Amino acid sequence: MALVAYRHLLRSARIAFQGDANTLLAARHQARKIFEDNRGLQEGSAEYSKQITHAEEVAKFLRENVVQGQALDQDTGRYKLRIHEHTERGDNEDIKKGRGNTLAGIKCCSS
Repeated sequence: MALVAYRHLLRSARIAFQGDANTLLAARHQARKIFEDNRGLQEGSAEYSKQITHAEEVAKFLRENVVQGQALDQDTGRYKLRIHEHTERGDNEDIKKGRGNTLAGIKCCSS
């Protein structure tokens, strides 16, 4: 299970940070460090399951929610975003129905 989670994490990092060698290398290094630190965990233990679940959640987040942006023009603040087929695209239904963005129970966009 750990090897599968590790591979998912590396694949997700490759998708999320494609074209950015420094960030990709740092993500790979961090993933390896964390898996090495947890190498001694017993398979089937609660901590082992917790770490595997966390790795899978991070992999999913990287794959679906991280979008790279590159500045096109510093004066206008325009960016080009690299959105790929794995990027999560919402339909904003929660916001339209009034269940989104609230501040202390008060809708921030209400008139």
